[in-house]
Amino acid sequence: MPALHASHAGTWLRDGSGQTRGCSKGEAIMAAADTPVLLLNAPLVANRLGYPDLSGLDLLELFAFVHPAKFCVPTAKGMAHALDMQEPASDDEVPALLQQAASALLTRCERREWDEREGAWSTLQSLLRMRWSWAPLLVPFVEKPAKAEKWLFSRLPEWEETAERPQPAQVMIDEEEAAAQLARLTGEGAEQRQGQVAYTKSAGSIFAPRAERGRPHMLLAQAGTGIGKTLGYLAPASLWSAASQGTVWVSTFTKNLQRQLKSEARRAWPDRRPDGTRPVVVRKGRENYLCLLNLEDALQGGFGGRAAILAQLVARWAAYSADGDMIGGDLPGWLGTLFRKRGIQALTDQRGECVYAGCPHYRKCFIEHAARASAQADLVIANHALVMVNAARGRDHAQRPTRIVFDEGHHVFDAADSTFSAALTGQETIELRRWIIGPERNSRGRRRGLAARLADVASYDEAGGDAVEAAVTAAEALPSEGWLARLGENAPSGPIEALLGAVRALTYARDESGGQEAGYGIETEASGLEGNFVELAGQAESALAAIRQPLVKLAVRLEAIVAEPPDWLDAQGRARIDGARHSLAWRIDLLAAWESLLARMGGPADPEFVDWLAVDRSEAREFDIGIHRRWLDPMKPFAKVVLEPSHGVMLTSATLCDRGEDGIEWETAIARSGAPHIELAPRCADAASPFDYANRAEVLIVTDIRKGDLPALAGAYAKLIEASDGGVLGLFTAIRRLRAVYGRIADRLAREGLPLYAQHVDPIDTGTLVDIFRDDPRASLLGTDALRDGVDVPGESLRCVVMEQVPWPRPDILHRARRAANGGSAYDDRLIRARLAQAFGRLIRSKDDRGHFVMLSPAFPSRLLSAFPSGTPVIRLTLEEALQRVGKGVSPVVESEVGPPVDQSWEQSAT
Repeated sequence: MPALHASHAGTWLRDGSGQTRGCSKGEAIMAAADTPVLLLNAPLVANRLGYPDLSGLDLLELFAFVHPAKFCVPTAKGMAHALDMQEPASDDEVPALLQQAASALLTRCERREWDEREGAWSTLQSLLRMRWSWAPLLVPFVEKPAKAEKWLFSRLPEWEETAERPQPAQVMIDEEEAAAQLARLTGEGAEQRQGQVAYTKSAGSIFAPRAERGRPHMLLAQAGTGIGKTLGYLAPASLWSAASQGTVWVSTFTKNLQRQLKSEARRAWPDRRPDGTRPVVVRKGRENYLCLLNLEDALQGGFGGRAAILAQLVARWAAYSADGDMIGGDLPGWLGTLFRKRGIQALTDQRGECVYAGCPHYRKCFIEHAARASAQADLVIANHALVMVNAARGRDHAQRPTRIVFDEGHHVFDAADSTFSAALTGQETIELRRWIIGPERNSRGRRRGLAARLADVASYDEAGGDAVEAAVTAAEALPSEGWLARLGENAPSGPIEALLGAVRALTYARDESGGQEAGYGIETEASGLEGNFVELAGQAESALAAIRQPLVKLAVRLEAIVAEPPDWLDAQGRARIDGARHSLAWRIDLLAAWESLLARMGGPADPEFVDWLAVDRSEAREFDIGIHRRWLDPMKPFAKVVLEPSHGVMLTSATLCDRGEDGIEWETAIARSGAPHIELAPRCADAASPFDYANRAEVLIVTDIRKGDLPALAGAYAKLIEASDGGVLGLFTAIRRLRAVYGRIADRLAREGLPLYAQHVDPIDTGTLVDIFRDDPRASLLGTDALRDGVDVPGESLRCVVMEQVPWPRPDILHRARRAANGGSAYDDRLIRARLAQAFGRLIRSKDDRGHFVMLSPAFPSRLLSAFPSGTPVIRLTLEEALQRVGKGVSPVVESEVGPPVDQSWEQSAT
């Protein structure tokens, strides 16, 4: 088969006779149109050629069929490593590798030791009918089994009911015992770090018995990079769980840390207990897991075209997946991007429509497996949002977390801000309408409304049936498909759409941000509202109340049925009704929050909240409209919902506290922990990083790149990447500047053998981009906020971090309110120092790392320099001087400059 490879450095085509030649983009497109060609990551190749309709035989699709649930970096080098082949030395060798890799994958299917053989033949027959391009080539290699293969849904294991775990015993963790456990976990001969030992001893304090209701033991622990905080808190956690038979929850903000935690936990717990159960469980939100009912619908005609092929490959993966986690689990992150549409999301439970025990696959459900495993686990690894949601509205009070370690604790404030917010928007109301009414007109999929989900209840209980009917009727007032187009034509349908139309008109009328012309979203305060707007808000509030009231009645009727069950209500029916009660409570709370929000329209402002109107836009295209409410301090509900019921809570991070000119400042960290809201004085501990920043890192502030000079900015990035020979992580505060810089320099760098990848440009998910960057020491990666936190790339692959400017906070209405309430410009400075510290933290991840942190901002304020670790050399210099230093690498020098006296104009503030 001919093979095609395209990069920013050029395009190469290899024919069937083994001849490889360079060719133009036009020739490559014509060759792909004439005959199927071998490609690697077709969307990326199409992006490089500027031809979005390019198609061919994508080796990644073949790999996903042959080796589902196996990791592979989606590059030529990554494919070579996954197949134990020699990696190509240059771009012109890639087409030959593609031919060899295709041959290796096809012939693997003939071997007896092919571990993923089961189910392959049946899936291939379906893919043949769908005209998958690889299917005819696979037929000779995949042997028909002697016995008919089982259907996927009959092969998956079922979960089993277990006795409820008793409440944990009250035990004390001795400090010396915790230190001894740490020594066992780190292993014999491991270096004993005093900072880590002290950290471990402090962490043990949160597991002591609680003395007073509503007042947990609380620890704020700052641990510099390299302390080893993961094992530091797992040591006392493992002792406590063993002694008390209780569950410890460790919460993270990023999926990368979840993977790291799962790996580290193997030192303290076995993979399986003697009875086969798992002591360590990774738990995520429902929207992360494959929904088997959605998959069945997709396999039976719910998906068409390329999406149907994706469903078949996902079914192959589901049979071999460890836990069914589609977002950050063992499903290749690149698989969904090969099919260009939101197929992966459509296979998860995005809308909270689960029918629980009413689902035919309920006993095999990945989500239920994880929930039941976590109830019996010693350690549950979760994320901040799930811990907060579980504490607020978990289905089982006995399973709510009471001993919690919030790793990446500097993100707890942001997670609480999102979790405890309210937003009455068009998209949110449409989802509620779908949940109540179900499918309408020509909509496809398995959506079931309330009436379908509770049909047997309605037939048995007349009052419950009436409540369902009343809720469905009232939900007709909610926006339906096409609502945005109707608002654009000034023809709203129903009271909610009329209110959203008024929100849109008022926001455009009042906006002074400049976002209209730039294509960004716009917003305005929900104050000074005229009578007509208030009247529309009142009508919308009444419409929402009319939906909530029958839902409340229905919840009461379901509770009565469970209290006095009829003869026909078996265990499965009870579980289904319990699930419906949980879902109802969630929607009732949501509607009550919306009503409360609308009730204040036109009245005096509540000092505890910030309300505003917004039109969300992307590149001048509107995609949502609504009214938003956030807590001025979201740690108040966090303290009530999460802290009060807990017995022990720890917040830990390398950047938990602000670092001012006089050192660590605990006041802000304590305020942002929620402790003051329950009149609690948390214990504070600090463990400084053991890394030698003075001799292994330099901060270079480039003074001759003028702000707004895009050609100069792009040139600086290109020269720095060349000087560093790749290994650069470039961080941007604006997507438009990122795209502009990438477009100017990618071809130039590729010709030097320096691959460049970018968020918001390359059709690759962020996690996979980081995998590619980590795998190639000469590659560089450009990105935004998502790459500033949680990216762990130790070693040679990351040796230089470049920021294009000071990461000033976005001056929106919410930030303005919090800024005014928390010290004005000092609040801005704390946020900026935290972002700088996080960005700098990407650079040195192990004791052998070294590198440069380059800031392309001539007016970098000296008051922000304390964001960097003490002793780190800070040098102001020209770009040319910076290039010389980057080219030479970091050498032990003592010419540190913590900022000489500077002009007042250099002391910038957020605008």
